Amino acid sequence: MQSVPQVPQTAQDTPGGKNTEVGSVFNARKLNTPLDKLTRNTAGRRSTTRTERKRGHYIMSRMVPMGEKVSDLAFDATLRAAAPFQRTRRARNEQTEDPKSKIHDRAFLIERPDIRKKVRVKRVSNLVVFVVDASWSMAVAERMAATKGAIMSLLTDAYQRRDRVGLIVFQKNMATLVLPPTGSVELAKTALSNIPVGGKTPLTAGLALAHRVITREKLAHPEILPLLIILTDGAGNVSMSHLPPMLEAHRMADMIAEEKIRSVVINMEHAAFDQGLAKKLADHLECACLSISDLRAESLYRVVKTAL
Repeated sequence: MQSVPQVPQTAQDTPGGKNTEVGSVFNARKLNTPLDKLTRNTAGRRSTTRTERKRGHYIMSRMVPMGEKVSDLAFDATLRAAAPFQRTRRARNEQTEDPKSKIHDRAFLIERPDIRKKVRVKRVSNLVVFVVDASWSMAVAERMAATKGAIMSLLTDAYQRRDRVGLIVFQKNMATLVLPPTGSVELAKTALSNIPVGGKTPLTAGLALAHRVITREKLAHPEILPLLIILTDGAGNVSMSHLPPMLEAHRMADMIAEEKIRSVVINMEHAAFDQGLAKKLADHLECACLSISDLRAESLYRVVKTAL
C-alpha cells in the first residue's frame, strides 16, 4: 500500500476542523489478557507470560532434555518423579558388581530422567494503540467528547500497568500518529486536547498506520504485547488505492488479524443510526465489538479476555 500522509496535529491547522473537550473520565474495566505462551524477560503489570528468569510465580514443572543445563531446579517435582523407582533402583544398585557403578550412602536415588525444571510466569507490559475516527461520520462533537473521555480512562488504566500507549487519529483523507507510544499520561492529555474533528473517514489509512506503528514497536521491543483499540463507526469512505473504501479497509483488517495482533473495536455510532459496520470490521479483525457503554460495564473484562 501507499504510505499514509500526515495531517496537521492541531485543529487550528486543519481547515474546517473543530476542537472538542475531553468528556467525563471514568474507571474503565481492566483490559487483562490471558496467559501468553512466549517466554519473555521484560516486566509489566497487566499480561501474564512465561519467563526464564528465576523470578515470578512457580506454576508447574517440565522435563529437561538431555544436554540442557538446569538453572532453576524444581526439587519437589524431581523428588516426585524419582519416588516410584526407589525400590527397584536400590535392588539394582545392590546387585551390581562394578564398584565404579555402585552407589554408597545415598538416601535417595535420582537419575537424569527425573530432573524437572520450574516453569514461572510474571506480568509483562503491553503496547496499547488507540485508533480514533475523528470524522463527522461519528455524529456530532459531543460524541467526540465522550470518545476522548473513554480514551483518557483507558490511558490511565494502561499507565498504571506500565503499558506503552500510542494514539492515531484519522480524518479527511489522512491519518496521523498524534501520540507516539509513550508511558506519559500528561503527553496523552495534550494530544487529546488537539484532536481536530471533521471531514471524511479514511479508515484504511488509520488501520495501515496502526499496523506500521505496531510492527516498528515489536522490532524495537520484541517482548511487548500489542493491543489495538479502534474507536469508530466502521464507515470508511476514503481509499488509499483503486479498491472501494470498505473492501480496502476490510483487507487491511484481515492482514492485521493474520498477524495475530489482538484488537478490540468500540462502536462509536449512535444505536439509532447503527448499520452494523463496526461489527463487520470487528469480524475481519477477529475481535470483539463493544459499545461505548460497555467500557463501564461489569462484563468488559470477560468480553475482552475472550476476544483476545
